[in-house]
Amino acid sequence: MSKPHWFITGISRGFGKALCEALLESGHRVVGTTRNGTSALAHDNLTVLALDVTDERQTEQAIQQAIAKLGRIDVVVNNAGFGMVGAVEEVSTDEAQFAFDTNFFGSLNVIRAVMPHLRANRGGHVVNFSSVGGITGSAGNGVYNAAKFAVEGMSEALELEGKPFGIGVTIVEPGYFRTDFLSAGSIKMAARRVDAYADTAGKVREAVCARSGKQPGDPDKAVRVIISAVESATPPLRLPLGPDCYARIEDKLARLRRDMDHWRDAACATQFDA
Repeated sequence: MSKPHWFITGISRGFGKALCEALLESGHRVVGTTRNGTSALAHDNLTVLALDVTDERQTEQAIQQAIAKLGRIDVVVNNAGFGMVGAVEEVSTDEAQFAFDTNFFGSLNVIRAVMPHLRANRGGHVVNFSSVGGITGSAGNGVYNAAKFAVEGMSEALELEGKPFGIGVTIVEPGYFRTDFLSAGSIKMAARRVDAYADTAGKVREAVCARSGKQPGDPDKAVRVIISAVESATPPLRLPLGPDCYARIEDKLARLRRDMDHWRDAACATQFDA
């Protein structure tokens, strides 16, 4: 049986590049995208296309080019994205829109362009990169959290909608991995600074540069887990990556349980009397 064919956005660096390299090493055919259509990666099984995922028409064209090249797309990976740091009050409307355009609407554009193909094939898998910040909020990351929460909500619905056609969905939720995600050339900072947030969002701004290049997670190990999960008999809906991610999710689940238990009786006594 031939190996699945993959379409990956954002292969110039980070998880996209590492995933592409691992797939090529194991004999997969890949169409990867970068903004300018060039890549340091070169392989007979790799086709690189220019794509700005915020451009709906260009996204549709890229999907059609990929189908023409590969014959079919089996796995679609929405990896393109970037971080936005700043307190919720500090982030401007334009900055928030910019963050959502790539992190959410870019994924939506790819999904809408490829779903007719996957439905016609009665199968396939969509991998949406989220983050530990897509399931747990944190000071200084509110707008990024919001964009990734949106990706997760869309992905949950997409799984239900795609299931009758044999289409699966996996949300990848990395913790801190040693990519250039936190580098000055990747992450965006809100232009406005409010002194009142110096001890919360302000400390996050300072920590970003200090943490870049020192993250504990190995992206090469992570992408092998992603490939294994997607190609398993029972791919997960959610795939948290890294012990830091698991710890934060477990803390959130514990708080959610405490809140539900404390307010359950009052909150459930809100129905009309019989």
